[in-house]
Formats: sequence, C-alpha cells, structure tokens
Amino acid sequence: MNLFDVYPLFPITPVKAKGSWLWDDKGLKYLDLYGGHAVISIGHSHPWYIEKLTSQLSQIGFYSNSVRIAQQEELAYKLGELSAYPEYNLFLCNSGAEANENALKLASFHNGRKKIIAFNNAFHGRTSLAVACTDDPSIQAPVNKNADITFLTLNDEEALEKAMSEEICAVIIEGIQGVAGVLVPTDSFLLKIKSLCELHGSLMILDEVQSGYGRSGKFFAHQSADVIPDIITIAKGMGNGFPIAGVLIAPHIKARQGILGTTFGGNYLACAAGIAVLDIIKKEELIENSRMMGEYMRQQLCAISTLKAVRGTGLMIGVQMRNQAAPVRKALLDDYQIFTGSASCKNTIRILPALNIQQEELETFLVALKKILETNP
Repeated sequence: MNLFDVYPLFPITPVKAKGSWLWDDKGLKYLDLYGGHAVISIGHSHPWYIEKLTSQLSQIGFYSNSVRIAQQEELAYKLGELSAYPEYNLFLCNSGAEANENALKLASFHNGRKKIIAFNNAFHGRTSLAVACTDDPSIQAPVNKNADITFLTLNDEEALEKAMSEEICAVIIEGIQGVAGVLVPTDSFLLKIKSLCELHGSLMILDEVQSGYGRSGKFFAHQSADVIPDIITIAKGMGNGFPIAGVLIAPHIKARQGILGTTFGGNYLACAAGIAVLDIIKKEELIENSRMMGEYMRQQLCAISTLKAVRGTGLMIGVQMRNQAAPVRKALLDDYQIFTGSASCKNTIRILPALNIQQEELETFLVALKKILETNP
C-alpha cells in the first residue's frame, strides 16, 4: 500500500526535536519557526510534557466517554482559569475542523437556524460544514457546497450590518486569519459582530484554532478587543502535537445529552498533553514571552525596507514580500535550515514559532532573511 499523495513534501525526514530545533536523518539541524502549522506551543520534547504523557500511558491510555474521566475536569478547570473563561463549559474533541463542526452544529441546535456568515479568505477546516465556511473552492467537493453560507469582506462593518437578520444562525470568524496571511480583524469589527449577533439572536463563534493559546500575546487573540463570543474553538497549540481540540461554550447555551459526541475526544492521553501545555504556559509565563518576542520580531522586521508589510500580534506574524515568497522560503530552508510557513496569498511568509522561542533564535532568522533579501528583494 502507498500513501495517498495529497501533500507536497519537503525532502527532509526529521528524527529528533528539542525546543525550537529539529534534526533530520542526516544529522542536519533546523530552526523551527513554523511549529507544524502553529501546533508546537511549548517547544518540542519539553520534559514536563514527556513526563505527563509517559506517566499517564503507564496507568491507562484510553476509555470512552461513557465513564467519568477526571483528567477532563482538571483540564477544563485549568483552561478556564488561564483563559479567563471559567464560567464557560468545555466540549473536547480531536481537531480544529471537528471543533468548528461542533460549534456550528451547536449554534444551530441553540437557535434553530441554518444560515451562516463567514469571511473572505477564511480557513475553518476541511470537513463538511467547516470547509463550506472556508473561502477556498479548490478544497470544496460538490457535496460541500452550501448555499446557506454568506462570505463577507473582513472588517467591512457596513456589509456586515446589511447581511445580518433574524435568519442568521451564527457568524464565524478567526481571531486572526492565519492561512490568509495573518490578517487581523479590527477591534471595532469584532465588537460590531457581537452587537449585531445580540440584536438578531445569532451566535458569535470565534475560531481561535490557530490564534489561541497565547500565540497572539494574549490567551485568545479576540481578547484585545474586549469582546465576549458565545462559542470559542481551540486546537493546534492545545496539545503541542497530540491531537486534541475543544469548544468553549457560554453558559446560556444549554447542553442536552446526545447532541454532541466523540469517540476519541478527551481521552486520557489527550488530556495529559493538554494539562501539561497549560501547566507550562502558566509556569514559564509563555504568553508574556510571546508578546515580548513578537514585539521584538515585528520591530526588527519593520526596519527592513525591502519588505512590503509586517502583520500580526505576538508570535503570529505575516511577513509580506514585494514579490513571491516561495523563493525566500526555499532559500531559508535550503541554505539556512530554517522552517517557515506559507500563506494563500503567495507573497507572505508566516512565522509561528514555539511560545518559548528566545531572542537569539529569532536573530538567526533575521540575519538569514536580510542576506536573502539582499539578492532577492
């Protein structure tokens, strides 16, 4: 049997990782500024993370959600405390797409509606309803086409006001649009969504799958706007590589047994990974480090005159070139052994390192980027 050929692969085989570094099967060392799509939040192979998972595996690795799993309750408590949403309820699942599927389904259960507003350049996942809310026809099969999804321009308050009505089930928006190239919704736009949702009885869903868990310099990116969504979705940095995701649900949205479910969501190992991540973020003050290192990075990048734009907050940074970004990313990887991310806009590099990245590691990237831009501005 062969692998289903859907991924364009770098000719690199990592075999070891620690902190912000990877080593391949040839012994070559790489600086990881992408974290496998913003997944690595506390660095590779953190000792406490390894200890928590190893200890849990030696006791029990899995049972279904038909029994009480105390680790789920510990995870929910610690997540509520660190995120400043202690009064919300948590549904655990496995991936960002699954979290968004459940969030949209829950919103529809809540108000009995089915029309959804999403935004141009959005990415919410690759499963049925999540991909229907994703503004990329190339990854939507005919079965995913959904006439009940309306796409609007990000930050266009007038268009949003015109589109809202008592028929709208939910408005779903990313805390920061990641795949689009790190596009940030304005505070006033987020507040406008919330006020219109309250006016029309719709729900505001904040997709913090990529922008959450301290990546923006706050626990959630939307917290810069002082807005309170009805539902928040999380994944990626939540488990530092172990599959885990969640839906944070406001207390006015009532649970009913059977309306949501999952086989693997919230299993013992996933919870051990999630608890370890929260412990490390809190103990090592990684949200503050994300804010400080992100601020340093943006200051240094803004001083490079050959760049067209620098976007983002915390350690979620989009670096826009004047020309195509692919040659720069290739040079960074081939000549300097630095992993970075791409974006759907072809002129932007995404920087999404672990939240415990250090200044000297960022300087390694800055030196390399400046040298590359001298010959490929």
